Amino acid sequence: MQGVPGMIARRLVQLLPVMVVSTFVVFSLVYLMPGDPAIAIAGEYASDERIAEIRAIYGFDRPMILQYFTWLGNVVTGDLGRSLFSYEQVSRLIIDRMPHTLLLVLYALVIGALIGIPFGILAATRQGTTLDKVITSIASLGVAVPNFWLGIILVATFALSLRWFPATGATSIFEDPGRAIYFMTLPALALSTSVIAVLARQVRSALLEVLNSQHIRTLRAKGLSSGSILWKHGLRNVAATMLTITGLQVNQLFSGAVILEAVFAIPGLGSLITYSALNKDFPIVQGVALVLVVFVILVNLLVDVLNAILDPRVAAST
Repeated sequence: MQGVPGMIARRLVQLLPVMVVSTFVVFSLVYLMPGDPAIAIAGEYASDERIAEIRAIYGFDRPMILQYFTWLGNVVTGDLGRSLFSYEQVSRLIIDRMPHTLLLVLYALVIGALIGIPFGILAATRQGTTLDKVITSIASLGVAVPNFWLGIILVATFALSLRWFPATGATSIFEDPGRAIYFMTLPALALSTSVIAVLARQVRSALLEVLNSQHIRTLRAKGLSSGSILWKHGLRNVAATMLTITGLQVNQLFSGAVILEAVFAIPGLGSLITYSALNKDFPIVQGVALVLVVFVILVNLLVDVLNAILDPRVAAST
């Protein structure tokens, strides 16, 4: 099996142990979180008999490895369990809230790519100029500024003072796409700052390395214009780098979304896992964590596939 299909097959085989380890780590969250889940369900002042009964009902009295395989078997069939308190299916809660988180992450990623990549190109093509220094400084500031702090500033300025955008809440993208994007604009802007900064810096660095190579100097000596060199040779050589960096930012975006959903009161996966962790609703915490891990793994696989399509040598070496 050769080429991209072969690479995909090899990557899927390589991902199997990663998925197994990931599921075990997610399952272990129950034991890493403070407190006894049986006491959390039964109540702080419950009798020892009631606590023992809860442990038997939920299987907390069995060896951890047996609990894991039981949980894993249910996960494979799509059963993520039920909330310990509301008894709602965890999968249903995740499906209801997932669109808000995905919209926030994708919106922030698009904003970050549309601003960060052009900034990196401008800085590389204007190396040493004032514009290059300004972009580099802004990029450094973007990495340092916390997303949640910027989110609060955006709310105070554009929501409370100017009243251009809503301060909190969200609308389903399936009911009203335009209004959903409108509600998600401020949190997406706050979330995108780190993507803009990282892309601008990394694209600038990668493009400068290409533009200063012997191959590009030869093309200049042959009389090719700067624009032709940039678009036909420079950007083509850094396309894989831009794609890889963009894909890696998805991991950070999901982490940042957890905090920003609390700032903007967005009913997404971030707010769900935060509320559930505070209330020790372990099945929900496990379910949301597992879904986020799977998303990250799938995004990394997609990036590998796209890189192989852009550069067939990647498929041969992977």
